[in-house]
Amino acid sequence: MAQEPRIDVEINARTVESSLAPEQIQSIASALGDPGVWFATPPVREGEAARPDAVWELVADRPHRGHVATGRAHVHLAAGRAAPVRPLIFADGFNYGPSDLAGMWRHFNAPYEPGVPGLLDQLLAMGIDVVLLGFDQRQAYVQANAGVVITCLLRTLAERRGDAPLTVGGVGSGGMIVRYALARMESEGLDHQTDKYFSYDTPHLGAWIPLVLQQLAYLHETIQPRRDGAGQAELIRSPAAQQLLWGWVPGTSYSGPVTTSSPLRKELLDDLHRVGWFPMRPYKLGLANGAGDGRGPDPRPGTPVLDLDEGPLRLVARVQPDMGELRNVGAIGFGEPVWTSATSHVAAFDGAPGGTLDAFGRVADAMGLAIQDRFRGTCFVPSVSAVALAGDPVAWQAELHADLGELQKDETFLDAFRCDTGNRPHGAVSKTLVEWFVDQLAGW
Repeated sequence: MAQEPRIDVEINARTVESSLAPEQIQSIASALGDPGVWFATPPVREGEAARPDAVWELVADRPHRGHVATGRAHVHLAAGRAAPVRPLIFADGFNYGPSDLAGMWRHFNAPYEPGVPGLLDQLLAMGIDVVLLGFDQRQAYVQANAGVVITCLLRTLAERRGDAPLTVGGVGSGGMIVRYALARMESEGLDHQTDKYFSYDTPHLGAWIPLVLQQLAYLHETIQPRRDGAGQAELIRSPAAQQLLWGWVPGTSYSGPVTTSSPLRKELLDDLHRVGWFPMRPYKLGLANGAGDGRGPDPRPGTPVLDLDEGPLRLVARVQPDMGELRNVGAIGFGEPVWTSATSHVAAFDGAPGGTLDAFGRVADAMGLAIQDRFRGTCFVPSVSAVALAGDPVAWQAELHADLGELQKDETFLDAFRCDTGNRPHGAVSKTLVEWFVDQLAGW
């Protein structure tokens, strides 16, 4: 029987900060820098964003846990149209704060090859009307933002001319939010009139942010609270992070299981099962930013990445080790360790094939540390998660390096998927993925 993945912390007092002298706290705070909300992706400012033909302000059709989510849509119509005829709704993904739909346009319409139009321009040229959907709190509950998707979908149907079915999907968590929304509508007998669902590097089985970096975000926020906005751990603490990360820790001093540490993840999985797991009516497409041949990045498990040695202060954060028991992932000390962190039965996620996030790179930049390029971007959405490998969302880590080219149809919850030719940043636009996606839509 497989052992439950867990993390264990040793400190000299009840909390790490209470074991430190004031000058030691200041030393750590100075070393960690002040990058704002850790792991938040900066907006895309380069390039031109098309002016939308309409902007819809949206309110969720119902609250979740007392929260009524809101958002908006930018409607881009194919040439010569006054209303949508063949709509495609594209939902934004996980980040902190409100969606930047102009930035989303810039990102997904960026040229991936000289002389070739961007993805969104190609869709418009095919007669597909593009509805970019954003959320005012991207870090909110999946179920809450799913209510915004449903409102947007119903608005699209009301505005549509003709009876062409919809294509609806999203990038990252946006794909999960749409998945839940469509399944919920089917379970409640609501006709979503959607015949194609797509997910773009969506963590169907879960995403990964190194556990040791999650711990350091909490520590930094505790010893140096921000007075001008959200703390460094605000994104890690958010409902969406708790729901979508395969492994999550609630604080620097936490010891215990990492896959069942948040009740919000169990609640989301239970809710998905209740509404049917996946929507049944649409043909389900998946795009993965990671490779499908089982080969991931090559950060050797257990290697120190952040390795700071300044006077009495020593701070180390390591690449996630591969399984084992009480494998060290990080330590802070002043001559003697005051805090150490170790994982047990956790796979080497950092080196798994998948869409990457420059988590170590961002923290290293904030600390002013030089690191090798191969450590900057590690796995964020494993390829097996993006292609919705059929299995338990909690106990799938043994499949991280599966050769997806040999996957049988009943081994994924999707009808068709495409992996990239290498492991690229999460949400990246590439020739391989765009051409496959456009071909899938052109064939209908």
